[in-house]
Amino acid sequence: MSEVRGGRTWQEELASLVEDTGIIYPSNQIGVTNPIIETRKLQINSFEQEEGIVSESLKDQVKGFMKAWGELLVELAKGCRDIVLQNIVNEESFVVQRLRGPCSKAQRRLRFLNEYLPEDKDPVHAWPVILFVFFLALAVMNVNIRQGSSLPLAKKVYIHPPSATHIQLPDGRHMAYHELGVSADKARYSLIAPHSFLSSRLAGIPGIKTSLLADFGVRLITYDLPGFGESDPHPNRDLNSSALDMLFLANAVHINDKFWVLGFSGGSMHAWAALRYIPDRIAGAALFAPLVNPYESGMTKEERSSTWEKWTSRRKLMFFLARKFPKLLSYFYRQSFLSGKHGQIDNWFSLSLGRRPVFEEFWHRDVEESIRQWNTKPFVEEAALQVNNWGFSLADLQVQKKCNGKGILPWLKSIYTRVDCELMGFSGPIHIWQGLDDQVNPPSLTEFVGRILPGAILHKLPDEGHFSYFYFCDECHREIFSLLFGKPQGPLDKTVQTLSTPVERNVEDRTSL
Repeated sequence: MSEVRGGRTWQEELASLVEDTGIIYPSNQIGVTNPIIETRKLQINSFEQEEGIVSESLKDQVKGFMKAWGELLVELAKGCRDIVLQNIVNEESFVVQRLRGPCSKAQRRLRFLNEYLPEDKDPVHAWPVILFVFFLALAVMNVNIRQGSSLPLAKKVYIHPPSATHIQLPDGRHMAYHELGVSADKARYSLIAPHSFLSSRLAGIPGIKTSLLADFGVRLITYDLPGFGESDPHPNRDLNSSALDMLFLANAVHINDKFWVLGFSGGSMHAWAALRYIPDRIAGAALFAPLVNPYESGMTKEERSSTWEKWTSRRKLMFFLARKFPKLLSYFYRQSFLSGKHGQIDNWFSLSLGRRPVFEEFWHRDVEESIRQWNTKPFVEEAALQVNNWGFSLADLQVQKKCNGKGILPWLKSIYTRVDCELMGFSGPIHIWQGLDDQVNPPSLTEFVGRILPGAILHKLPDEGHFSYFYFCDECHREIFSLLFGKPQGPLDKTVQTLSTPVERNVEDRTSL
């Protein structure tokens, strides 16, 4: 057999097979080590080390595969982009020629939006980014609202039975009102208070004691604005109609002389309207953190900037929508206070109020009364009134002489005849209280009012927020009445009033201040 194999043993035959095929066989299973195979392993390992060949792991192979696919996709995207630019976005393409006219028309109509951009920003690049961020914010808000359902359930809104007293206005609408304090025949001072946004006739002066009203002889009357609470909506209301509603209410509840008007926050807008349109019936005004139109033309650039920088991005967005796209506010209102559940107060306003549980109970009841009609229209109207043209400027409230007629003909007529002139504006006292830590209506608004109306009396309140001085503060309420009405004299004595004419004259003089 050895001759047939050429004189080689079986070990040499096995070594020759290994050298020819390059396959390295493992050691035999009985523990015998083949010196030829081990020598071959050492030669292969030394060759790999000399040539720098390192075996790759599975992780490295996956990374290489993904990198190659990434480069391939990038090149594919570049190719698609070049195809789109050459065939679709090209100025001579069919798509561009068809869309050029409508796009130019839409761009001209939306050109007013460029006023809200900084001067160094290109509208073509800026507005797509703004729109993308806007829709992204809507998506985030929607996600947050859905995630909120996993939190403890909020208190549900409860609509209480009707409880207001009603009057019928000349146009057929019904107005709901509420009365506190002394009766009409014993009132030294009558005070009418329009409520603010997301409020009702139940607000008035929150936490006011009936004993304090009696001490000063004050009759406090609050009412629901059109569409709020139990008042019927107005088909087309503005601030002029708001002042007329207040006048009709005063006549209906038998206020025969002048009355004071009180406005807190957004309710001050209707107090300003009363000073403008019915000044002869107003004895004075008490305003607390008053709202001023943020687009008021009389504001300087510095005043407007110092005001807007204090507001949150959400509030700025609401103002913008109320001014340009008020119908979009319905969606936000239905997702928030018209959702049927009470939200946390901190989500709406910045507070500095110590007696928080009492305030929350009052707040919930006031909101429930405000939204009892489940209609977004009055809230949208109120928001739009705040930021659109009021029909007058605050400077118009300043007492000034106005002569009838302008132009050449009235001037020629004035040469031969006496020109009739009259005093315009409001001559009564205007008291304004402003918390210096207010984040809802910042102090810069009050400073603007002080510049426009130098006769207004400003009361600056350090360490006070939007609610803290006006809500549930007995000492604050007494201070307010003392500044407005002097020393407490109690209700009028009807017998003394009819017998003594000087007392009546003094009361009238006091109210006219």
